[in-house]
Amino acid sequence: MYTSDLTDAQWEKLNGLIERYGPDPTIGGRPRTHSLRRVVDAILYVNKTGCQWRLLPKDFPPWETVYGYFRRWRLGGLWNRLWKALREQARAQAGRTREPTVAIVDSQSVKTTLKGGSAGSMRARKSKVASGTLRSIPKVGCSR
Repeated sequence: MYTSDLTDAQWEKLNGLIERYGPDPTIGGRPRTHSLRRVVDAILYVNKTGCQWRLLPKDFPPWETVYGYFRRWRLGGLWNRLWKALREQARAQAGRTREPTVAIVDSQSVKTTLKGGSAGSMRARKSKVASGTLRSIPKVGCSR
């Protein structure tokens, strides 16, 4: 068991959301040979540790299977639907509205340029002084 693994209560909540928002398991594809919970635990392991898919420990399903689920769910928008549902549930439990009504942007975390206007999009000038070659030495190219 890894620190990134879901508890039984967490899995029950997440599994219900996957069944609700995820793709219909009866349409297409082969029957599952690996536990969906272990697949989710493997995805969370990669997310927490930052390891490469191919370096998943052997007690998880094969990395190709885990990555396949992750990719299909990402392209299908399942992750966004799961995060939205979990956020709404957490806000409702805290006695708040399901959707935030205000957003705050901290000026310390927004990067800006010191110059105004189009200075950020201007092309850098080529230095006339810091040339690595002398002008009196002709440049020789390689010709074949």
